[in-house]
Amino acid sequence: MPIIIALIFAVTIVAVVARRNAPTRNCRWREDRAGSKGGLTKYNCVTCGAEVFRSTGQPDSCMSSLKTPKL
Repeated sequence: MPIIIALIFAVTIVAVVARRNAPTRNCRWREDRAGSKGGLTKYNCVTCGAEVFRSTGQPDSCMSSLKTPKL
């Protein structure tokens, strides 16, 4: 019985650790210095194609759901 409880506990811990980085797992952000404006730095995601301007480092989640307005 203790082995079964330990196995369930171990599987739960592995599942929690695996889900911890889920929002950014597929995104790979690259800094685009040529596209930066003022104090904002432009970041492009190689995976989903999202473009984001940030003042505090690269994004920590996928921004592909953000819609940019057409001019």
